[in-house]
Amino acid sequence: MIKILVTGGTGYIGSHTVVELQEEGMEVVIIDNLSNSEREVLSGISSITGKEPHFEEMDLRDEKATFGVFERHPDIDAIIHFAAFKAVGESVEKALEYYENNLFSLIHLMKAMRKYRVDHMVFSSSCTVYGEPDVLPVTEDAPIKKANSPYGNTKQICEEILQDSLASMQGKGVISLRYFNPIGAHESALIGELPVGVPNNLVPFITQTAAGLRECLSVYGDDYNTSDGSAVRDYINVVDLAKAHVASIRRLLNQEQKSQFEVFNLGTGKGLSVFEVIKAFERSTGQSLNYKVVGRREGDIEKMYADTSYANSELGWKAEKGIDETLRSAWKWEQKIRAQKSE
Repeated sequence: MIKILVTGGTGYIGSHTVVELQEEGMEVVIIDNLSNSEREVLSGISSITGKEPHFEEMDLRDEKATFGVFERHPDIDAIIHFAAFKAVGESVEKALEYYENNLFSLIHLMKAMRKYRVDHMVFSSSCTVYGEPDVLPVTEDAPIKKANSPYGNTKQICEEILQDSLASMQGKGVISLRYFNPIGAHESALIGELPVGVPNNLVPFITQTAAGLRECLSVYGDDYNTSDGSAVRDYINVVDLAKAHVASIRRLLNQEQKSQFEVFNLGTGKGLSVFEVIKAFERSTGQSLNYKVVGRREGDIEKMYADTSYANSELGWKAEKGIDETLRSAWKWEQKIRAQKSE
């Protein structure tokens, strides 16, 4: 049986990917320090798949502990590396912590790959590496620009670390997946996004506002050069995103890579404005939203959406779920969370 190590596997994207891996018949080992997730997520995964993943509660900044996982699981075939701090705003305030966590975690994993002869890794990257794009939609050949935040810079540096390391690691391969904007939840509402404190992303703020947890949703700017003045992003269903990781693992294990380090954009190929997402939420759920327009946030990009043709052709993968279905899943998940907290 194929055995995959998933770091950050109880997190938002990680947990959905674990589900898809297990549904494909693969065995999963999760590493997570639970700094931005909850142990109960494991129950949600098990309820969906009928299988409980192996769980190692530890911190990848601890090199000895990291190596210990590989000692206990000597038959790992590949790694999917999600574990990272990921809040753009927080990264400005806690730059050193972000560099320490995001860089050392990867370095220790790469050392383990070399020592324990694990040949394959899928790396969780981000479209933030492109900055404000010169041309839309964004292809994988778009130039890498100076990052707008320490978080974005860690993704750029991690990709550089991977490429430089692979140059001296014959036989090893990495696929870096540059996500656009993952949203939604599993259709079962057994797993979903669990933001700690005030959400940094649009959709959790929308659902929390609709649920009455937040008084009002702030729309940051209505004077952008877009169809309705609000910023445009490429919103992809988290389950579609998770399936791309399975496709990437298959590509690596089947030795279908064209180079040691490959990059794929993961999005829908379509941009939606903030106002369009709000209207879609109201339309698909029947909930009205209280929102107001406020000033732009520093560092926000005007428009960003992916050219997904390369991922579609090479990975044999395509985003399938529409925005209405995705927002209904996010609202169903939010309602479940609220019901649990009120019990």
